Amino acid sequence: MAEEGIVSDDAKNTAAKPNPKLTLLPLIALIFYEVSGGPFGVEDSVRAGGGPLLSLLGFLVFPLFWSIPEALVTAELATSFPENGGYVLWISAAFGPFWGFQEGFWKWFSGVMDNALYPVLFLDYLKHSFPIFNRLIARIPALLGITFSLTYLNYRGLHIVGFSAVSLAIFSLCPFLVMAILSIPRIRVKQWLVVDFKKVDWRGYFNSMFWNLNYWDKASTLAGEVENPSKTFPKALLGAVVVVVSSYLIPLLAGTGALNSASSEWTDGYFAEVGMLIGGFWLKWWIQAAAAMSNMGLFEAEMSSDAFQLLGMSEMGMLPAIFASRSKYGTPTVSILCSATGVIFLSWMSFQEILEFLNFLYAIGMLLEFAAFIKLRVKKPDLHRPYKVPFQTFGATMLCLPPALLLVLVMCLASLRTFFVSGCVIIVGVLLYPLLVHAKDRKWAHFDAEQPAEPPLNCPAGHSSASQLHPEDADEASVGLLTDLSPDTEQEPSKLSSEEVLKLE
Repeated sequence: MAEEGIVSDDAKNTAAKPNPKLTLLPLIALIFYEVSGGPFGVEDSVRAGGGPLLSLLGFLVFPLFWSIPEALVTAELATSFPENGGYVLWISAAFGPFWGFQEGFWKWFSGVMDNALYPVLFLDYLKHSFPIFNRLIARIPALLGITFSLTYLNYRGLHIVGFSAVSLAIFSLCPFLVMAILSIPRIRVKQWLVVDFKKVDWRGYFNSMFWNLNYWDKASTLAGEVENPSKTFPKALLGAVVVVVSSYLIPLLAGTGALNSASSEWTDGYFAEVGMLIGGFWLKWWIQAAAAMSNMGLFEAEMSSDAFQLLGMSEMGMLPAIFASRSKYGTPTVSILCSATGVIFLSWMSFQEILEFLNFLYAIGMLLEFAAFIKLRVKKPDLHRPYKVPFQTFGATMLCLPPALLLVLVMCLASLRTFFVSGCVIIVGVLLYPLLVHAKDRKWAHFDAEQPAEPPLNCPAGHSSASQLHPEDADEASVGLLTDLSPDTEQEPSKLSSEEVLKLE
């Protein structure tokens, strides 16, 4: 118990120190890497779509029915609950802590599975120039070295990760901008209209589209580390939508319009060949280097979100307090190590296996998020929403309907193996929650937060629940809210702290 007290004191002392916050540009870069990281991997959409037409239409239409609704929901809920934990807070506020924990477990597990891909892909690009990485004697130490190095960068601070993501994004996207410029004289518009419906692989097509355009909600898990989240988050999400869609469409328009390649040639990594055919070997090598660097950015962004999600769940009392302990750089040390360990153990899985498992678990979690969004509109209409989707409850429900149908479609297309593995993950989450509750009741481990009675949404001045936030977490919206209240006014809603959402049912 003495050790637990020391850990708790250290965590509080560290939390009291002001840590650098994420500003707009680094947050855009982090969201970009959460969702995309560049056009690496979108080549398969041309093959699965039987030609360029369905791929181009997909990246034009899918953002309207999937990315933009998810980004709007994320903007409203992330600014209403501007603390670490993100969607765990939203689900807990709407459906209680049990479902909040399940959401957190599914999303963390899928995030770690996703992150296990990137060190492997990094080496896959390098092995074309350094064949030694095909041999296990070199590959395994390199894999561990990359994982440890990138994990250390996360440990050094989120602001460092944010600005690193900006630099990596610029480096990763520049070769495709050059390729697009060089392709202009060779563009033939009719080649964009090619499609062979007999060759369309609908399962692969929808999985490719879904995977390349999801994870907009992931950055919400570090909302507590964002400077003035009520204004920064909506702007960052809008900027990221533009960057992501452009990073897909511009290279696809250039490659498919300038070359008359068969759709079967468009597989993962084909953009390097497209660069060589349009610009020469120098452009191919640049694209390969950009792909390798992009995997670093993807790893950094995913690791940050996964670690701060565990920190937020610990601050809510769902996980032991040790997961909320911070280093001198303000980063959650134990949570980072936990996520890194999961990455190492899962890195043996193949890309296609991970893709289906990710999509299935992510789809379940997103259905729960859309349901929480609608329920909070009905159940807590006075909840302080610094940014609000400009629709009433019915309109908000209609906004969620198309992406919800897409989620159900993706789940229906999953294989039996995916159903089995995802079912096992769900069962583990259901059993883990009562075990942690029992450990908390028996004091087997130290948990920071207790679960207080439900707070009122309309608070008089001086008693706003927003006052329970750490000083560095209070943004301009909360300050304005408090200064506008008077002792006689009880109609202004307030933001909720992570502890309070646990009893909002």
